[in-house]
Amino acid sequence: MKKLISFQMMTLDGYFEGPGGELDWHNADEEFNEFSVSQLRNADTLVFGRKTYEMMERFWTSAFAEETDAATTVLMNDLPKVVFSETLHEVRWTNAVLYNKDLKEVIQALRSSEENTGKDILLFGSADLASSLIENGLIDEFRIIVNPLVLGSGIPFFKNSGHRLKMKLINSMVFNSGNVLLCYEPQ
Repeated sequence: MKKLISFQMMTLDGYFEGPGGELDWHNADEEFNEFSVSQLRNADTLVFGRKTYEMMERFWTSAFAEETDAATTVLMNDLPKVVFSETLHEVRWTNAVLYNKDLKEVIQALRSSEENTGKDILLFGSADLASSLIENGLIDEFRIIVNPLVLGSGIPFFKNSGHRLKMKLINSMVFNSGNVLLCYEPQ
């Protein structure tokens, strides 16, 4: 069965966005870009909430993305995408499908798809959606890249969970940039 993996960039003080949704603090270099491409090559579906979908679609379909990170751009545009939103009425990004309900059923169907590619499902950003997925016990692994930065304020990734979530460290990696990848399974 495929795993649903939540993949996040986070600051040392636990924020995944600045106070106004800024992401200009992401510590990304060539090593990080190679890692990102590797993660995408090991996925067969991407999952987004509305805000993250709109931001990703706008960026990865731009000429700037193609010029600065062609390998990631191709993967982001080619991979199937599932978008959960109660406010969107359509999605236009290539290979994107919109759902406004049935979160649990859709994720379970993706996990047990007959077309078992041996690859996983990646959730990017989408803290509100992740909160619902956590509440329903649907995230199998958290991959968190901690950036060596304290924002002081911002939007926490683990918000609205309402309960403790014990984790087991299953892997880690230190990047030359000072980023640290922490991979956890919920217990």
